Amino acid sequence: MSETRVPDTVVTRFAPSPTGFLHIGGARTALFNWLYARARGGKMLLRIEDTDRERSTQAAIDAILDGLAWIGLDWDGDTVYQFARADRHREVVEALLASGGAYRCYASQAELDAMREKARAEGRTRLYDGTWRDRDPSEAPPGVKPVIRLKAPLEGETAIDDQVQGRVVWQNENLDDLVLLRSDGTPTYMLAVVVDDHDMGVTHVIRGDDHLTNAARQKQIYDALGWAVPTFAHIPLIHGPDGSKMSKRHGALGVDAYRAMGYLPAAMRNYLVRLGWSHGDQEIFSTDEMISAFDLPQIGRSPARFDFAKLESLNGHYIRQLDAPTLLAEIEKLLPHLAQGDELARKLTPALREKLLLALPGLKERAKTLVDLIEQARFVYADRPIALDDKAKALLTAEARGVLGRLATALAPVEPWTAEATEAAVRTFAEEQGLKLGAVAQPLRAALTGRATSPGIFEVLATLGREECLGRLTDQAGLATVASEA
Repeated sequence: MSETRVPDTVVTRFAPSPTGFLHIGGARTALFNWLYARARGGKMLLRIEDTDRERSTQAAIDAILDGLAWIGLDWDGDTVYQFARADRHREVVEALLASGGAYRCYASQAELDAMREKARAEGRTRLYDGTWRDRDPSEAPPGVKPVIRLKAPLEGETAIDDQVQGRVVWQNENLDDLVLLRSDGTPTYMLAVVVDDHDMGVTHVIRGDDHLTNAARQKQIYDALGWAVPTFAHIPLIHGPDGSKMSKRHGALGVDAYRAMGYLPAAMRNYLVRLGWSHGDQEIFSTDEMISAFDLPQIGRSPARFDFAKLESLNGHYIRQLDAPTLLAEIEKLLPHLAQGDELARKLTPALREKLLLALPGLKERAKTLVDLIEQARFVYADRPIALDDKAKALLTAEARGVLGRLATALAPVEPWTAEATEAAVRTFAEEQGLKLGAVAQPLRAALTGRATSPGIFEVLATLGREECLGRLTDQAGLATVASEA
């Protein structure tokens, strides 16, 4: 039997099947592989396992590559496409046939069905009875194309020392002689994975624990070929908050959906790394901190639970850490992925950008996602007359609209138009009118933002500028002459 080597250079790989988007579990697997390799000065390779020709699509490949790029994970060397390596896979099987490590099986489907029924009736997990294992090829039925099977050991055990699961042992008497090549000459997944990992120099196979039983089969192929076995690490899957299997309502979505919901790549990386891995009580990790701290034995054996509330909280933390220009850049990158994003993108004149840069520091304190932030900033880019929500409408009584008309007149001559200057003018106006400040500020907020809540009202005045503020007050007060007189 071969021995696990101690590699000079760590090589990991992420090997998705392009039959759909890059889902959240796949993104975490990619992240774990990336972190492990980067921490050790190694390489992470990317292999697209596209041997399922009916289900593999170019759109899915593009979605995977785009998802990896968005979340900030790069890979080393060229992307490997498994289907293109089919000749190499067949070459390895020919070598196994020559060495006696594999054999041709001519069993018909009816014979295989009968074997399986008999094995199940007898309570055996080995379903294939090895009928062609040692038969003379001269007994082959005419015109039948055989499958090629691995001549697996019949006795003893197959074991791996998994970096997450510990030592895992399978009794060989329970493992079938698995098919390496189908009767049409196409390689099976089990074979292709082993050959590709070997040829790519992969030293560590880090993947979901739904592949754990595959490790037994793959270890037997390594042993039959006399190849060094990589180190395995099988990560528990992600479950929903209630502990049940992950579903779309729990967050089993593609990473493109998280981008469209307004999550930042850095927040997603931080959240994903903590799904099943821990480093003391630390919750917030920069990418460099993740790289330096990450190791496989710290991954728990129990399924991680996905929690949208925790992700939102973490994302809010990352939003608050960004300055206004960076936040605006993130918003602009997001717009092509939003349903109404083109509309806002067309409005982004230099003047509107300046207003948003003034507004974002106040808005970011309460935002959980970039979509939140865009919605909260709606008052900055809204077209006149701005839409009012129900609470704002309730504030704008006939009396309040009269107050706003007089306030517009009082504000028109304010110079310079700053938060401090407009605050002084509003306070003076309230005193002169015999009103409490709130009786002026609340309808003012409703008229300028369309809502009952917003950042500080004087910051709003400064952000929108004189012309826009007086115009919005005019709209709500019904005083068409104020703005022109100003």
